[in-house]
Amino acid sequence: MTENVFERSMGAALETLFDRSAGELVIVDPNAAVIESLVDAGSEYDDELPTLNVLADGRMLKDVMDDFLVAGDAADLVDAGSMTLRELDGDADNTLVAGEDELYAVVSAGEHVAALAADDESFAADAYETYRDQWADAEAFNLRTPALSRVRETLDEDIGEAARADFDSVLASLETARGDGDGLDEVTISLLVAAKNDVLLYDISKWGEDVGIASKATFSRTKTRLEDLGLIDTEKVPIDVGRPRLRLKLGDDRLRDASSDELASVAHRLLN
Repeated sequence: MTENVFERSMGAALETLFDRSAGELVIVDPNAAVIESLVDAGSEYDDELPTLNVLADGRMLKDVMDDFLVAGDAADLVDAGSMTLRELDGDADNTLVAGEDELYAVVSAGEHVAALAADDESFAADAYETYRDQWADAEAFNLRTPALSRVRETLDEDIGEAARADFDSVLASLETARGDGDGLDEVTISLLVAAKNDVLLYDISKWGEDVGIASKATFSRTKTRLEDLGLIDTEKVPIDVGRPRLRLKLGDDRLRDASSDELASVAHRLLN
């Protein structure tokens, strides 16, 4: 008989379920916190990860995936074939995790998380078939964010090792990467890192468009906003043919004096 799981965090509870699983898992109607924990636990899991077939509310998925850090790690899992994201038609009474012969209801209570197991194996098997069929018929969620591994690899190749190292330090210092006032979005982060390394606007915006972060127009608009606020300066660089290109520079002494892992927090204070 499958046993209940009791842990002190959602991530620990999910890792225990990963350890127990012999194959695919269908995760039905997770909330935002479960999705974030699922992506984090899946990205950090050291053993062979079971395929995580996520069936969730589409609007909630979009909101969660507006965070570049979560979406980038999710994209890595999707690219590796370890995760699928599909939109749930309707909802369930609880977040459910269904395996071929196991079924858990995931419940949070204070500082503890429980995965309560169904004690009827035939019911668990029937539930898995039901939700596996529902997942198979569901519409795939369009995850537009590129995988973080690809972002890092192409940044290293196209812009340079130093910029990639600064980018990694900035991301490691962040709890969220979304442009809603709670954090810096991925375009702002990319431009600040580029300015710290004296990169041309043309080069960073072309890289960003090619890798799938945002269009050149979005990079240009964000650069103008940051320049108007004094965070970024530009200097013209003549070229043989055509208009001069713009080299990005940090425009505030507090940013110039900041280390890579302080860059985001200093920029956030200046923006708010």
